[in-house]
Amino acid sequence: MGDFGSFNGNYAGDFAQNPTIVDSQATYVREQAERVSVRRVYAEMTVGLIVTTLVAMFTQSTGALYSYLYATGRFGFFGIIIAQVVLAVVLGMRVMKMSVFAARAMFYAYAALTGFTLSTIFTVFSLGSIAMVLALTAGFFLCLTMLALTTKVNMLKAGPILMVALLVLCVSQVILMFVAPSAGTMRFIAAIAVLIFAGLTAYDAQKTRAIFEAYANQPEMIKRVSIICAFNLYLDFINMFVYLLELLGNRRD
Repeated sequence: MGDFGSFNGNYAGDFAQNPTIVDSQATYVREQAERVSVRRVYAEMTVGLIVTTLVAMFTQSTGALYSYLYATGRFGFFGIIIAQVVLAVVLGMRVMKMSVFAARAMFYAYAALTGFTLSTIFTVFSLGSIAMVLALTAGFFLCLTMLALTTKVNMLKAGPILMVALLVLCVSQVILMFVAPSAGTMRFIAAIAVLIFAGLTAYDAQKTRAIFEAYANQPEMIKRVSIICAFNLYLDFINMFVYLLELLGNRRD
């Protein structure tokens, strides 16, 4: 027992005399916590993508979307869009004040609605090209996020530029749909959109890491922000997939 006590005393003395050891230990613990939090974000995002995929497949196999639109008409279509916008806005603005369960439920509800509307791709594109583009998107997304989390380039500074580019893209797409609704124009827009969402993916990956650094000592807040971070990355993935499908997908005859 005497030897053990002496060892503990010497060990504590080493820490007192070498504050660098304490700093290194604290840094290691913080980095471990951040890695766990980042994994939680990508797990949440993956569940959201699974929900979207399953709902899209079910909707297509049952014809639920067409039955819904037949019964509700144009109002039903705009109702889905409004519901998605409301869910996204409320989740973004209130995530810090709502419960983790409520935030997660809203995220998955949004993912389900996305799957409901995204089911139309099965009637436009061949199943093989959908699978190919999905795999390509997953690989591209993974490379972008890994690069963003390991590079020393600060993508956070590009955030405002990317947001303006996204706004210009949305406005341009709506205008061109009426002015020059050709396949070539839509593919050109899709190519630009892929580049924008590639940038947003890298930006959101670094933003996720920065947020976790800011809330490193607040585990309850980490649970909330992990959902909104997962939601942002989910949106990047879905949009990149849709635009890559428009760019590379084989349409049905």
